[in-house]
Amino acid sequence: MRNLFSSAVCAAICVAAECALGEVSSAKDLKPEWTAKLEGLVGGALPGKPTGKRLLVFYRCEGFRHSQSIAAGNEAIRLAAEKASAWRVEFSEDYESLRPESLEKYDAVVLNNTTNLKTEKHRHVAPSLVEFVKYGKGLAVVHSGDDGFSEAPDILYMIGGRFCGHPWHGGGTWRFKVEDPGSPLAKMFPKDGFSFSDEIYMQAAPYFSRQAQHILVSLDLTEEKTAEALEKSRDRRRPDGDYAVAWVRRFGKGRVFYTSFGHDQRAWLDGMTLSHIFGGIQYALGDLGADDRPSAPQFIDPPKAAAK
Repeated sequence: MRNLFSSAVCAAICVAAECALGEVSSAKDLKPEWTAKLEGLVGGALPGKPTGKRLLVFYRCEGFRHSQSIAAGNEAIRLAAEKASAWRVEFSEDYESLRPESLEKYDAVVLNNTTNLKTEKHRHVAPSLVEFVKYGKGLAVVHSGDDGFSEAPDILYMIGGRFCGHPWHGGGTWRFKVEDPGSPLAKMFPKDGFSFSDEIYMQAAPYFSRQAQHILVSLDLTEEKTAEALEKSRDRRRPDGDYAVAWVRRFGKGRVFYTSFGHDQRAWLDGMTLSHIFGGIQYALGDLGADDRPSAPQFIDPPKAAAK
């Protein structure tokens, strides 16, 4: 789907409180029952106190389009702005909205299932997003948002991951470990783990590393079906056997959140995973503090012996 807004509006944006979601995402993909369910969920799904900061949701796809997740996610975020004053939000799938002069008014950007973005053609995108976060703003990345930057490794390093397969397909139910049950972005999950049906990504090295990210949730390979899906897959396995699902990290002065949940509408329509995603957005905005120190100690060269 191409830009749905007037060509005269270069940022292709729409304030959520003033427009229907049909103006920012394909109306045919949004089901009335999803909106009805979300209306009952959004108010109680915010882990942090709403502050009304400015948020841009970018959802352009040049590759596979996760239509159901984009529609449900955009609607959930819109309703949180309208019903709970969580943030002031605008939506775009226009590359022009990622120019520095357009981004400067926002406190965070959400990449809602973006895929295969043409950053070589639109050369402002990568440096603009990197500088945006580096100098104090935030980025929240949902599901395939890390599958859109094959031409922009700087963004992949900033996010801390790159899609390299999904042995855990959307039709299965998988087991997850909660690695930081005290985090406000993970405390909504049972401390002893949980099962959920979604498509979960494997992250490629060297972009993903516990020495750079604070892991919130990972796959539990002690559970038979979860481990079996990996064994049967033709996807290359990670040598370290580390399959993280969600994390936060500091990048310069800014904040990054990633979650693999959100392949389709189910993660948005479940109160537990919706709260997790909303928490990540609030963390990116700077509205919700969370431990974001790397989960693994970083190697530090020992000091050289003093010269005699």
